[in-house]
Amino acid sequence: MTASKDEPMTAKIEMIEAGGRTLRVAHWRLDKQSDHPPILFFNGIGANIEAVAPLAERLKERGFVMFDMPGTGESPDPTVPYNPFTMSWTASQILDQLGIGEVDVMGVSWGGAMAQHFALQHPGRTRRLVLVATTAGMLMVPGNPAALSKMANPRRYVDPKFMNEHFMTLYGGMTKRPGSKAEHIGRLKPPSPRGYLYQLIAMLGWTSLPALPFMEKEVLIMMGGDDQIVPLINGKILNTMIRNSRLEVFEDGGHLFLLTHADESVASLREFLDAPLTEAEQRRAA
Repeated sequence: MTASKDEPMTAKIEMIEAGGRTLRVAHWRLDKQSDHPPILFFNGIGANIEAVAPLAERLKERGFVMFDMPGTGESPDPTVPYNPFTMSWTASQILDQLGIGEVDVMGVSWGGAMAQHFALQHPGRTRRLVLVATTAGMLMVPGNPAALSKMANPRRYVDPKFMNEHFMTLYGGMTKRPGSKAEHIGRLKPPSPRGYLYQLIAMLGWTSLPALPFMEKEVLIMMGGDDQIVPLINGKILNTMIRNSRLEVFEDGGHLFLLTHADESVASLREFLDAPLTEAEQRRAA
C-alpha cells in the first residue's frame, strides 16, 4: 500500500442515516462497471476509514465500502450500545442506500468478527468472506498480555509517541516497506472514549464458533505468524471449523500485515476473490 498519508483519498465520503445512526461512509468506484462485486469492509477496533484507505485504493478493479463505527473517525458518538446483530443490520441498510446487492465481505481483527456475523446474518447478499487477523470471538486463544494491555488503551490512537514506542509490542511482524509504520500512525484519528468503550463491549459474550460449521461461503483466512494480538492458532481454529475455508499465513507478519506485506496481501486477496465460482456457489446462484 504505497499511498502516503498526504495523498487524498479518491473515495466518495458521505454521512448516511442507517439503523437509527448517522455514520460516515466511504465508497470507491461504485459508479464504474466491474466484473466483481464490491467489498464490504469492517475495520479493526478504534480504526478510522483512512487507516485502511490504501487497501481500497489498490483494488482498482472493484468497488469498496466501509464506514466509521459510532464514535470512531468522524462518525458521531453512539447514543446507545450496539451489538453484532444491530450493526450487521445497519451495514445492510447502508448497502441498500448505496444500491448494492451482493458483496464480498472482509474484516480485520475486531472487524473480522463483524464480518463473520454479517455473513451468517445476511447470507443472501454475501458472496465470499475474507477474515484477516481475527478470531471466533470470546472463545479465542489470547495474545501477548503486553500487547493486549496496550491495545485496550485508546492512547495508542491519541499519542503518536506512545504508538511509535510500542508499535512492535502491539503489532509484531517485520516492517518490509520502509516508512509504513509512520504512514499508518499518521493516518489514525483517535476514537472518542465512549465510541471505543462501546466497541469493546459490543463483542462481550459473542462467539461464532457454534455457527461456523454451517457457514456455506468460500472463506479466506489470512493470519500473521508473528501476530502479538491474535495468535496464529485462532486462524487454525477458524480453518478447522469452516468447511470451505483456506488458511494463508504470512510467516513474519504481525497484526498489520495488510500494511507491512501489502503486495503479498493484495495478491492473495485477488487470487481468492477472482477465482471461478465453485460448484457449490454455482448451485446456490442457480
